[in-house]
Amino acid sequence: MAYEITGDAQEAEECENDAYLKAWNSIPPHEPHEYLFPFLTRLLRNSALNCCRSKSSGKRKALLQELNDELSNTIPSREGVEESVSEHQLAEAINTFLSALPEETRRVFIRRYWYMDSIERIAKGYGISNAKVKSMLFRCRNKLRDYLEKEGYHI
Repeated sequence: MAYEITGDAQEAEECENDAYLKAWNSIPPHEPHEYLFPFLTRLLRNSALNCCRSKSSGKRKALLQELNDELSNTIPSREGVEESVSEHQLAEAINTFLSALPEETRRVFIRRYWYMDSIERIAKGYGISNAKVKSMLFRCRNKLRDYLEKEGYHI
């Protein structure tokens, strides 16, 4: 995942090491082990995004902008969220929406917007066409926007 975000093997390795160090320093000994993978994934993703932002890599910055543009008409802006409800509540609403999706659609959505995989990579991984992936993502974004509006979020 770090390589997908940074586009550089050495930077990805640094991000991985940073994520392990952060995990080592922040996990208390009594924490349950069932949340370790999602926790490490989040640390790795955040480390890679921070690396990408600090280096301002053109291609990576373009990818982040592309993903941001795809979701810009779906998820409320930061200002709107802070004025009306907390980001935590928005995250819960998005998680509720995602849990109601068919498994394949949910996985495609998460691969694209959490793991930042390309459409081509997602299509290849699931054995479907690029057009189907694009269509699934388009429909899913529209459904998410409609769901969030019904929940009281203004897009």
